[in-house]
Amino acid sequence: MVDTRTIDAWRRAPRINSFAAFFERTASGLDGAPDLGKPEPAMELLSFDLDCMLFWDTHRRLWGHFDSHYFASIPFRLEEECRLGAAILLFGQKVWARSGRPATIYTLGAGAGTLARALAKLGDGRLKTLNCSPTKGNRVCFFARRGSDDAHFYHGPFFQLDEERYEKDQTLEPFRDGYDVLLEDTTFQMYGPDRDNQTAFIAPRVKPGGVLVQVQKLNHPNLQVYLERERQKDREFKSRFFSTEQIAEKKRAVLDTMKDLQVDLERTRSALQRHFRYAVVTWNSGNFYTIVSSNCLESVRDFVTSMVKPALPSEFCYEQLPRILVNDENDPLPSDWTWRAPWPIGGEM
Repeated sequence: MVDTRTIDAWRRAPRINSFAAFFERTASGLDGAPDLGKPEPAMELLSFDLDCMLFWDTHRRLWGHFDSHYFASIPFRLEEECRLGAAILLFGQKVWARSGRPATIYTLGAGAGTLARALAKLGDGRLKTLNCSPTKGNRVCFFARRGSDDAHFYHGPFFQLDEERYEKDQTLEPFRDGYDVLLEDTTFQMYGPDRDNQTAFIAPRVKPGGVLVQVQKLNHPNLQVYLERERQKDREFKSRFFSTEQIAEKKRAVLDTMKDLQVDLERTRSALQRHFRYAVVTWNSGNFYTIVSSNCLESVRDFVTSMVKPALPSEFCYEQLPRILVNDENDPLPSDWTWRAPWPIGGEM
């Protein structure tokens, strides 16, 4: 249980106060779009995997205004979206096949919910998805290209989705029993550094056999290492899409403040360990990480090994992946991880 003082602190957080205008302009298409080009995934980095390609073909048709800004800002995050999307879809389909019920997916604070809408469309009744955002422009984009009646939207910050809200709001009825996959996408870092309480708030919503997936930007104990990775991001990736002026303005408007709200990998591990038996780093691009957590060994192993290898140039990755962060010593994860082999077009099926 998270106390009212913590909730009050989240209400005063930059995401819904000082950052609110930036997110509203970007989500509404009034500002923030890259002026040098629109990002597209490098399919060769994904080995032309058929599942990733099918996911991307659906995803691209549902984009809102915020997507171009987001995927042009984080090195090779769009390739990671395809990799994650294909894995979540497969995981959800297995849940449906075993249980005979639609799998439930929640993308917490993921802009206009393009991932949630793509998964609902591809799931065709076998997945029900929810996305939340406090930004009106994201809600408009969500329903402009909803894609499926199985895709749902909550207009508000993540902390409003408490037990009382789930019980009273009829549109949330499919999600009252929790989620098979809960994705937190670079959201906690907008509300503060209190990962213990943030994790405590969402962990009970992950079903016993479910997984928590987090995409986070993390601090580094060595400030110079952190800054050099930032320079690499701006110099070798963002400059493909944004002008020098745009990069500098984003830094002034958002990034300088957001850095104080980030935590490092050790603090992330500590928060996860309080609620999950297992946590695995599955992707790293500069200061950005994907972490998969669960209380079920079979689920975390099944999810991680259903992913193709990380899709980015080696010079952007600073971790030996996958990396186990949290392990149950009585029933440990195996050390002999293997990424899923790609199913390339033209190759053997």
